[in-house]
Amino acid sequence: MHTLYYSPGAASMAVHWLLIELGQPPELRLLDFASREQKSPEYLALNPAGVVPTLVTDGEPMSEAAAILMHLADTHPDAGFAPAPGDPRRRAYYQWMFHLANMVQPQLRTWWYPAEAAGEANTDAALDLAQSRLEAAWTRLDAHLAAHAPYMLGEQVSAVDFYLTMLMRWARGTRQPATDWPHLAAHAQRMKARPSFALLYEREGLSGWD
Repeated sequence: MHTLYYSPGAASMAVHWLLIELGQPPELRLLDFASREQKSPEYLALNPAGVVPTLVTDGEPMSEAAAILMHLADTHPDAGFAPAPGDPRRRAYYQWMFHLANMVQPQLRTWWYPAEAAGEANTDAALDLAQSRLEAAWTRLDAHLAAHAPYMLGEQVSAVDFYLTMLMRWARGTRQPATDWPHLAAHAQRMKARPSFALLYEREGLSGWD
């Protein structure tokens, strides 16, 4: 049994989605960000960074969305959401998971919280830089999908695709959303057509994102 500490649409979203795909919908523990429940002593004991997600399995907490996704994919090999060790695609799998975690997600955080990154006096500059870097990332990812579609690793959907779709959803309010790139838009539509996506939206009370 998994317990997922989450906030609707936050970085916990991809973990929740993958668990639904694995047939293991978690017990959900909503964190009230308005009251900063994620900074409470009780939650910090599970996740000292005070962010979501935290996945508790057999009493053991784990944080960092990308790491949790990779762990779940590896511990459920029959689902096929990660290439097996020794598979040549494993290298690309590592590369894209870390690219999304290190190069894309931080830019989206800067976009939504520019003062956090640069201070109130420099928010415009932070937004401009984040947007520029996001556009470069979307261009690279779109070109990759043009050559390797339908999914990031080719014919087989993987944890990378769930993570990418979540990040594209986050970008919907930026100056140029990811879905302005045609191959990314097609990828998003493909992923959103999965029955698990509708269930995810229902369970988290989400709406929108055409």
